[in-house]
Amino acid sequence: MDYRTLGRTGCAVSTLTLGTMTFGKETDETGAHEQLDTFLEAGGNLVDTADVYTGGTSEEIIGRWLAKASPEVRDRVVLATKGRFPMGDDVNDVGLSRRHLQRALEDSLRRLGTECVDLYQVHSWDPVTPLEETLGTLDDFVRAGKVRYVGLSNYTGWQVQKTVALAREHGWAPPVTLQPQYNLLVRELEWEIVPSCLDAGLGLLPWSPLGGGWLTGKYKQDERPTGATRLGEDPARGVEAYDRRSTVQRTWDVVDAVRAVAEGRGVTMAQVALAWLADRPAVTSVILGARTTEQLTDNLGAAGLHLEEAEVAALDAASDPGAADYPYGGPGVHQRGRTVDLVGWLADAP
Repeated sequence: MDYRTLGRTGCAVSTLTLGTMTFGKETDETGAHEQLDTFLEAGGNLVDTADVYTGGTSEEIIGRWLAKASPEVRDRVVLATKGRFPMGDDVNDVGLSRRHLQRALEDSLRRLGTECVDLYQVHSWDPVTPLEETLGTLDDFVRAGKVRYVGLSNYTGWQVQKTVALAREHGWAPPVTLQPQYNLLVRELEWEIVPSCLDAGLGLLPWSPLGGGWLTGKYKQDERPTGATRLGEDPARGVEAYDRRSTVQRTWDVVDAVRAVAEGRGVTMAQVALAWLADRPAVTSVILGARTTEQLTDNLGAAGLHLEEAEVAALDAASDPGAADYPYGGPGVHQRGRTVDLVGWLADAP
């Protein structure tokens, strides 16, 4: 397992993160504890959850695992959670207000059985609450010793920049990470979000690195999913999601490119997709979201796997989302080129 610092902090985390959204829903408690044990044994240390995952059950499952873990194991875990979305029906039980975040954090700490989390992330932008209120509250959490670092999730480029600038202006605890969706099928964030994070020094913690299973090769062209897959087990959602992806030729070009690299390397497609993502500019750690220990074990096979330049080039070419028009395509192609150059320059900068 490789390790990197959590953004511009001194905290070292594994390049693969254990995501726990499945805990309590697709993965029972026994299976969840087995995944946690397997992840730690493989050298992983960053565990990510959220209060909204299975209505708090994911945090409770992790809390019970931590309670029975040895002090040595507990000390190794870098624990991350998130708050923002509703956990009840009250009108104030949502958003990034001081009132809601204070209650959300206290509830998360109780469920996790800890007095402090290493990384507390706001789960999404809140267009209602003043940003000063949110950042001031997060700074209070850090000063109170309940949170060590602050992170963002699902923010756009301008939202990242505004948040970072305001935190600096007031001397508040700055965000150190951003958790976005990012994979070979979702690369549009490279146009502005990635450069924004590189400029601000935020580390990326990508979720859905396998594109909901598409990058594992489990779905076939002209064959709608059935059975033990996330799309197959929910026919109504599955048909719509499958049709949306399968009708785009780029999807199959990417799948074929990943398969070709995997066969050439003698590894699984999932491991290739994870290795490609782990070595992208600004990425600190890739979040694994396995339903079973077997899936997790396969994903962990990507630890330490680094693709050759030609392999990366082939995957980049197949997955390039393109840009039909301004500001990234057409008349704006030169602006896009400067953005791409900026990504490369900042990645190599001291």
